[in-house]
Amino acid sequence: MLSRRRLLAALLAARGSSEALATSRPPASSVALAFPRDFGAHPQSRIEWWYATGALEAAARTWGFQITFFRATTGIAGAETSAFRADQLVFAHAAVTDLAGARLLHDQRIARRGFGIADASTEDTRLVLRGWRLERAGGVGASRYRAVAASETAGFRFDLALEATQAVLLQGVEGLSQKGPDRAQSSLYYSEPQLAVRGTLALGRAAPIAVIGRAWLDHEWSDSLLDASAVGWDWIGMNLDDGATLTAFRLRRADGTTLWAGGSHRAADARAVPRNFTAAEVAFQPMRIWTSPATRAAYPVQWQVTTPVGRFEVVTLQDDQELDSRNASGSVYWEGLSKLLDASGRPVGRGYLEMTGYVARLVL
Repeated sequence: MLSRRRLLAALLAARGSSEALATSRPPASSVALAFPRDFGAHPQSRIEWWYATGALEAAARTWGFQITFFRATTGIAGAETSAFRADQLVFAHAAVTDLAGARLLHDQRIARRGFGIADASTEDTRLVLRGWRLERAGGVGASRYRAVAASETAGFRFDLALEATQAVLLQGVEGLSQKGPDRAQSSLYYSEPQLAVRGTLALGRAAPIAVIGRAWLDHEWSDSLLDASAVGWDWIGMNLDDGATLTAFRLRRADGTTLWAGGSHRAADARAVPRNFTAAEVAFQPMRIWTSPATRAAYPVQWQVTTPVGRFEVVTLQDDQELDSRNASGSVYWEGLSKLLDASGRPVGRGYLEMTGYVARLVL
């Protein structure tokens, strides 16, 4: 049996071949995504993730939550012939932002696919890793997800139902999202924004309480995402109060300049056609900086984001939302609940801000 250390070493070795993969494989397919099949896993691609985040409320309190499942090929030669093969790894992060307690509770897990311990179905979204689960049911355009995670170490547990209120949002051009100046640097990518949430949340030894909220789900897969000059990215996924959605991202060089950018906006009207942003139409300007006491990384926790549909400010609701996931995915990143303000300073939405590559270059 491979140890966790050897599994991580294999994953890092597979990551190290990313530039070769980018040059030897064609760009991601532009064939239209087909659901429900593409809700499921794509083991032929090198890296894939399902990412659900949102805000939960009960009485006057608010929490943020995250659960992310990753599937990655290891690149171990001959793994496909072994009964104990480690050809695919599943790893996951889960977190709760406790605003009232000014704390972030988070945990991580990793295992090889198989033995009923870890799996990523190819038929639909059905992910499991040592008791954590993310599963989808319902028709296309009527998704019902269940997200379950618990950590005795971190002191949280949640069981949430996330129900679609809108159609699936294809990011980029019919789901093909370019992530760099080379077209090979692309991913297949869709979102399920404005998910209505109901369920239970418990912190520490307290009894579970009923919560409601609003969430966002991303599913993305690729062979190669990052250009050699990119160290990481800054990304927002915002559910607007009027029912619209806003996505914006940029790939960032080591000197802080933008290598590539993009995003999308969909109006609240169900008949609206999403507008996809070109790289030249999106700008991220850092404002207030917070320095992590744990890693000394300096994160912009307030941004001005300019898009074709307006200029916005993104303001974190808690500065310390840095996640150290080096025991699972091998990275440290910032990801947290934030609010969106329009150009006049009026709150217009809420969602998650993600920032990677501030401690060390992110390698996928």
